[in-house]
Amino acid sequence: MPDGAVVAEKKNWYVIHTYAGYENKVKTNLEKRVESMNVGDKIFHVLVPLEDVVEVKAGKKKLVKKKIFPGYVLVEMILTDESWYVVRNTPGVTGFVGTGSKPIPLLEAEVEHILRHMGLAEPRTKEVFDIGECVKIITGPFRNFTGIVEEIYPDKVKLKVLVTMFGRETPVEVDYSQVQKLD
Repeated sequence: MPDGAVVAEKKNWYVIHTYAGYENKVKTNLEKRVESMNVGDKIFHVLVPLEDVVEVKAGKKKLVKKKIFPGYVLVEMILTDESWYVVRNTPGVTGFVGTGSKPIPLLEAEVEHILRHMGLAEPRTKEVFDIGECVKIITGPFRNFTGIVEEIYPDKVKLKVLVTMFGRETPVEVDYSQVQKLD
């Protein structure tokens, strides 16, 4: 980084911008540079986020991997002048995502969401809900509604909550993060 200051002492995930279509080449080039420049203690993982998508061609279904964020690659690293230099000067890298020349790390929740979407991480839940429990919806279109947990989908980190609307009980599917327990 031009200012010459070490920015972080712990590892974080950062987003680097690449030329479109060069994400896998950048990943390969960066992994080779990490090895040849002996910075494996500062740069840990390079990831091109992919998802499985079903395409239909000529009436046949085919499962293909598509880039979730075309033109971007994720890098888990400890940000130092040296690690910044190695990443920034990798062929195909146009820069870090951040303000000016200072990269901004992804939030832990953002990384978990991306890894879960790719099937690389198990959902972690802070709350444990029970069927029949009263909850209040705190975000989204049903904000401030209260209801009863009818079903729990731990694999999707979602709940089916029965809320009363227009005098009728209506099932609503919400993320765990959209509700809080009522005392």
